[in-house]
Amino acid sequence: MHKKVLIIDDSPAQVKLIQGLLEKEGYWPVGLNDPKRVEEMITSERPSVILLDVVMPDRNGYQICRDLKGSSEFNNIPVIMVTSKDSASDKFWGEQQGADGYVTKPFTREELLRAVRRFA
Repeated sequence: MHKKVLIIDDSPAQVKLIQGLLEKEGYWPVGLNDPKRVEEMITSERPSVILLDVVMPDRNGYQICRDLKGSSEFNNIPVIMVTSKDSASDKFWGEQQGADGYVTKPFTREELLRAVRRFA
């Protein structure tokens, strides 16, 4: 069975790029561009792992991660932050919100796959 990966990023181009990389490796990537629909999408899709952008309108990735990790329904799903925010304090803040992994943009194919393979 293919492992389902939910990609949450407000950039459709970024979602397509990640979907293409994951499909070639046998994953089942599902994209979401609307950060307000995260819980609804997780409930319907039941992903094995979530790739989450940080900088998004309305609701940023740190808020989403904190909400997911604070929820008994969703806290067991690994969350990997995939973001251009690459300072040590950004990574620390991601960990503080409960992120299980952190990949900075621009990433290599191997960096992304290594992070996903740890959890899916």
